[in-house]
Amino acid sequence: MHFSIPETEARSAENGAQYVAYSIHVNGVLHCRVRYSQLLGLHEQLRKEYGNNVVPTFPPKKIFTLTPAEVEQRREQLEKYMQAVRQDPVLGASETFNSFLRRSQQETQQIPTEEVQLEVSLSNGQKVLVTVLSSDQTEDVLEAVTSKLDLPEDLVGYFSLYLVKSGSDGSFSFVRKLQEFELPYVSVTSLQNHEYKIVLRKSYWDASYDDDVMENRVGLNLLYAQTVSDIERGWIQVNKEQLRQLKSLQEKVSKKEFIQLAQTLKHYGYLKFEPCVTDFPEKGCQVIVSAGNNELNFQVRLPSEQMKEGSFKVTRMRCWRVTSSVSYRHLPACRAPPRLLAVGTLLCSPCGD
Repeated sequence: MHFSIPETEARSAENGAQYVAYSIHVNGVLHCRVRYSQLLGLHEQLRKEYGNNVVPTFPPKKIFTLTPAEVEQRREQLEKYMQAVRQDPVLGASETFNSFLRRSQQETQQIPTEEVQLEVSLSNGQKVLVTVLSSDQTEDVLEAVTSKLDLPEDLVGYFSLYLVKSGSDGSFSFVRKLQEFELPYVSVTSLQNHEYKIVLRKSYWDASYDDDVMENRVGLNLLYAQTVSDIERGWIQVNKEQLRQLKSLQEKVSKKEFIQLAQTLKHYGYLKFEPCVTDFPEKGCQVIVSAGNNELNFQVRLPSEQMKEGSFKVTRMRCWRVTSSVSYRHLPACRAPPRLLAVGTLLCSPCGD
């Protein structure tokens, strides 16, 4: 989950005083806007709970009004601070950090706490309408959806909610898995775009867990619907003979056997992300990135229309960076970030770490 502060915005408080708002983005989508003083308050609370040795260094206060150069320097420092906190296994999972982000998200979008209807899609296009509070966090919404579907409590952890971007042709790409630090209703409502929706999908990579899910009727149906959808979208690669076998099992309503055959196919259970543009191996190449089975897969379309594919194993991501040809902070706050130009750097040792 990539945290960034790509832009700042000069704002006026109710008393007329000027301040700088820092826009926190998660995977390239605006999450909240906060003041330096709010982040300082978070830092002090984390330091109080976990100590100076655990909490990263925070940008110091300034006595006088910041110059544009100093604002830019502070933006960079705050971005590094937020990334360091999130990447720390203790701080990033703390309720102090997560509740701060949830509260800031709700305040930024100015959505009051009230009972609302939230639509969640299943892989087969079916809609599940649940009644939740606008301030309910991801875990609460997930429980509401799975409860309405009658999925047993011991299987809820096998599924997650995902924010996806859908196309006019019915295709969609993943933006991110909804996290504990966000409010799903606020996340999808704040985008004010019907292209975005929330989808329920399995949350694990290891196909061996399918056996546990398939023991339950509801779990089997959810897994079957996801598998059929992934094949129809071309996410799972099949040849003519495999497709014939799958259709035969589908006609017999042999759902478990259908899934078991699909498990043997290339890219079973992978997530596919929105296409981006890269300058490697040539400028202007379109790249589709998918992730699953402890690997990242790249399908590169060259300017000559030739397709190339590559992948490498990743068991733990130590460092990564997303860059763009356009500086985010120079864009109006209402505009979405530009299309990504490069994805790197993924550092893996020979053992795959």
